[in-house]
Amino acid sequence: MHLQRVRVPDFRVLQDVDIEFEKEFSPKVFPLGSQNGGGKSTLLQLIFVLLHCSQDPERIVFLQNFLEGFQIPEGSNKRDLASFEIWDGKKTVLLEFFCCNDSYLAELVESSSSEDDSSLDIYDKTYLKFDVSEDLEPVKKDISRLKNNVAFLSNKIAFLNREKVRININNNKKHIETLQQQILSGLSLGKDEKNVINKRMQELSGQEELREELVSILNKFEDSLEENRKKLNSIKNSKRNAINVLKKENLLHFCNYSNDNQTINKIALIGHVNFIDLAESVYFVERLSRQIFFAAPVTQAFLFLPKKTRKLLFSTQDIRNDYYGKLEYAREGLTGFFPYDFLAVDLLVESFKAARDEDFYEGIATGEYGTHYKTLLKQLRSILHDKMVYLNKELSGVTIKINRNGEEVELYPEDLSHGELKRLSIYIWLKHRNIENAIVLMDEIETAFHPEWQYKIVRDLQDWAPSNQYILATHSYDLCEAVTPAHVRELEPKLLKSGAEE
Repeated sequence: MHLQRVRVPDFRVLQDVDIEFEKEFSPKVFPLGSQNGGGKSTLLQLIFVLLHCSQDPERIVFLQNFLEGFQIPEGSNKRDLASFEIWDGKKTVLLEFFCCNDSYLAELVESSSSEDDSSLDIYDKTYLKFDVSEDLEPVKKDISRLKNNVAFLSNKIAFLNREKVRININNNKKHIETLQQQILSGLSLGKDEKNVINKRMQELSGQEELREELVSILNKFEDSLEENRKKLNSIKNSKRNAINVLKKENLLHFCNYSNDNQTINKIALIGHVNFIDLAESVYFVERLSRQIFFAAPVTQAFLFLPKKTRKLLFSTQDIRNDYYGKLEYAREGLTGFFPYDFLAVDLLVESFKAARDEDFYEGIATGEYGTHYKTLLKQLRSILHDKMVYLNKELSGVTIKINRNGEEVELYPEDLSHGELKRLSIYIWLKHRNIENAIVLMDEIETAFHPEWQYKIVRDLQDWAPSNQYILATHSYDLCEAVTPAHVRELEPKLLKSGAEE
């Protein structure tokens, strides 16, 4: 996979962004530079969340959180979000994302070549919406009320049908009035509806007329109950029918999300892939989602949380504890996201285990034990400048040692620089996850690196996983100088060389 071009007309600080990443370039490393506030991080986050989360039900929530508040202008029913041109190894695929509201569906139905679509009945057309939660609640309440009324009246009618009751209350005005009051108080009625029924009952004389009136009211309630049940089914089918309308136009529905200060997901995120076959489009988006990775400081995970949760960061410590719990949830749910500002001990241990297993399986297949474990030790020694990493016997952690005057001395985390730990973590992440032929987005990669290492990280990425495309959001002029000027992409305000006059 190779991202050839990304266009973002208007999203947060991003305005009229149109950037190309030529697939013929070598190395496939593209620094993305700007000064603070230029939108580098926002662009990487948008690319990641759209391409990594849009086709996975378990990750949709992070996409909804990220888009919350992206509104459609008044008087319009559609707003373009972003488009991507992606090389899949054989051809260039255009993937477009836009947001729309319910009126866009109505426009599609109106412009359809088929004037009579039997798949949509009158209720389906009435409730052809992306989100019908507002419509569902009142109908559900009506159904519950009508069911209670039907059960109550059925019991009262059965009571009046009993022979002994008929003898006792027939033409007994006092008993009739008492029964009428019981019925009126026992039914759940609107004010106008209650006045009509009360007036009708006052005109009745005798138990038989009362029974007949109750049967008539019961029939009306049952008819209304049936109508509401049909209505409820139509509303529930509304989203399915909306998606069917989109499918006829070869459009993919990814999710709904809400406007600011709204709890209802009225806006839909829609995608279009320039394949004729919709099933092929779905397969492409699913495959693409597995080939998108994002490495960034751990704090960037909070951008994929709900807005109300993000606000907790500016609250008291006790409240922030809830924030940190949700932050961990985001990190675990976003499987393509890697916070590289810590020593990935778990990944390191798993890498040792994987190398051990590969050696064992090779021994079974060939009769000779493999060298994957030794190779991993050699690679780690090279990354840490002659420091050795060993897996402990319990397979629960690692020990780092260095040779000093012919003797191995154990090191502790404080004996390694932040830059060494970060470089080791990036290497282990790429190798353990077998990230190949992928689009790898990396933000603030130069943090904790000496200028020499900022320059060197470009070569490191090429050596560690050369089949990947890397897009590196950076403030580092040294990193940009590690590639040709044609590789560097910039957003306004553009990056300035250290010491240059502004």
